[in-house]
Amino acid sequence: MSDVQASRSRRLRLGGASLHKLSAVATLVLLIVAFSFTSPAFFSVNNGLTVLLQTAVIGLLAIGMTMVIITGGIDLSVGSVLALSGVVTGLAIKAGMPVIPGMGLGIVTGAACGAINGLIITKMRITPFVATLGMMMIARGLALQLTGAAPISRLGDSFGQLGNGSFFRVVEMQANGFPKVIFPGIPYPAVLLLVVALLGAYILSRRQIGRHILSVGSHEEAARLSGVNVTRTKVWAYTASGALAGLAGMVLMSRLVTVQPNEGVMYELDAIAAAVIGGASLMGGVGSISGSMIGAFIIGVLRNGLNMAGTSAFIQQIIIGIVVIGAVYIDQIRNRN
Repeated sequence: MSDVQASRSRRLRLGGASLHKLSAVATLVLLIVAFSFTSPAFFSVNNGLTVLLQTAVIGLLAIGMTMVIITGGIDLSVGSVLALSGVVTGLAIKAGMPVIPGMGLGIVTGAACGAINGLIITKMRITPFVATLGMMMIARGLALQLTGAAPISRLGDSFGQLGNGSFFRVVEMQANGFPKVIFPGIPYPAVLLLVVALLGAYILSRRQIGRHILSVGSHEEAARLSGVNVTRTKVWAYTASGALAGLAGMVLMSRLVTVQPNEGVMYELDAIAAAVIGGASLMGGVGSISGSMIGAFIIGVLRNGLNMAGTSAFIQQIIIGIVVIGAVYIDQIRNRN
């Protein structure tokens, strides 16, 4: 394929991705309207904040996954890396390290796992599916081995601040001496997701590394001939995915105020689903952070609405699976056209 043909193909795929994003927005609106009829509490403030909290972890994973998918790769290890990062943080805090440096160590652990993924893929020429599948097993095994498959608890109240704190919380003391929550506030994880999403969108659209990620996914050989360091670009994308998995682990474990080495199972599928539903192409070269955020909220609203409707967890898995298959099928049709 010539550079002209590659450029034309990318423009067509971007146009298809824009339509895909619009359809994702329409789907999100329809889900909200439909679930508002199934439960009167769906539109309550508390439930809206619950959706934000549930979506924050998926959204953070989806941002990193989007960057990897744009390069034409995949990262199946994010759920296990999330758990390992949480375990490293929990053990560090138990050993006497302050909470913030401990969380930083957990994020660094996630970034290191991502960097190893990138190096295995670029230097050893192993396909992303196999490389990240191996890391998924290694990270999960390490998390279970380091803890003996037992949770790490009693980490202190400060450990729970990130996952359970909020801005602008309004509490009023009643005459009986008990506090009454007037406004629960905006959760820290929701604000963190917004900041990371804006930063990710800025990197993809405004920074050189973002343009390199897009060019590598569009046509790797053409990008190489144009002077793009393909190895460094891929390693950067996988490192970012690992770091965000570590950050998501901090948010999730902080919400639980306990480190669970079994957490994060199947989270990689939610992240992939969010990215693909939002318009990222599994063929590479196309995707956006805004689209992935829409996809993450579709997954979050769908799970929340089904929970409120009393749908069993097993049926929820079936429905999410159908949604993923449908999104990938639409992506294939878009690429063929």
